[in-house]
Amino acid sequence: MTTHVVRKKFLISAVIAALVATLAVLVTPTSPAAAHGNVIGPASRNYGCFQRWGDKFQAPEMATEDPMCYQAWQADPQAMWNWNGLFREGVAGNHQAAIPDGQLCSAGKTQNGRYAAMDAIGDWKATTVANSFTLNLFDGARHGADYIRVYVTKPSYNPVTTALKWSDLDLVKEVPNTPAAQWTEQLSNGVQMDIPVSLSGRSGRAVVYTIWQASHLDQSYYFCSDVNFSGTTSPSPTSPSPTSPSPTSPSPTASTPAPSGGCSAAVSVASQWSGAYQATVTVTAGAAAVKGWAVTLTYGAAQTVQQSWNATVLTSGNQIQASNASYNGALSAGGSATFGFIATGTPSTPAVTCSAV
Repeated sequence: MTTHVVRKKFLISAVIAALVATLAVLVTPTSPAAAHGNVIGPASRNYGCFQRWGDKFQAPEMATEDPMCYQAWQADPQAMWNWNGLFREGVAGNHQAAIPDGQLCSAGKTQNGRYAAMDAIGDWKATTVANSFTLNLFDGARHGADYIRVYVTKPSYNPVTTALKWSDLDLVKEVPNTPAAQWTEQLSNGVQMDIPVSLSGRSGRAVVYTIWQASHLDQSYYFCSDVNFSGTTSPSPTSPSPTSPSPTSPSPTASTPAPSGGCSAAVSVASQWSGAYQATVTVTAGAAAVKGWAVTLTYGAAQTVQQSWNATVLTSGNQIQASNASYNGALSAGGSATFGFIATGTPSTPAVTCSAV
């Protein structure tokens, strides 16, 4: 066989291999990248789309049940699978110069426009929050932060009909330089910053815009989270959490009996994918107020928690043990708090106990 023929066959094989690899990326779900991070509560647009549809991203009902996520999955599935890659480099703190109006949610169409669909105008799924809520920022690579800035759109802004501009935002919270070792929650696969945010007199739709300036490089992350202010100052027992399952998602559930005092807890599976699942637990006080709570979930087999939020979560064999965070332990009579976790394995229905202090 001549050298020319061998070289030609080698080139053909290389082209075929490249095409197969490209098609695999386009049609095969992958695990989220291990590095970087995102706002997981209230869920950012692309994390929310991954959370609700990551295990069923080809489901036809997405087009009618969640049309904004549908257009985003169609535009670039990797924007959801790689939900923690929405950043720019070399901005040097001049965010408004780097990111034009109308492109805030895609970080100025970063990554060659991969996240451009995040800027689409429409009725994105919104998380119901109180006027006082907690923003959860996950840092999978333990970069830490030079600073974190949290903005909320002005009451006059309507995210359903209007592109987001810098002039629509009010700065409501800033977290100063915080190394990863000092973030609120130290997790097995990263760290999480729980940021309390308080406003007054807000109701209706808004966008929470978060800028996370990572410390390891001049690397800036930008996240749009759609919220619906309930107009209250404490979480409503019926408000869906950032990790609640979509209304049509069947999932294993379990709960403790409703107590006359103390607390009860109910767990549901928000979503699942190959080898892992995400669960939400709602803790509800009984007839009297409580100062703190602890929940134990007992499964039929050992559990491994990869990530958790809004609680201190430990595992011991087949048990997941959780206790309240500093900001959500005190509950009024009948009041509720939620926490969530991501665990490996297949979800099943656990036995649930809740104790109050």
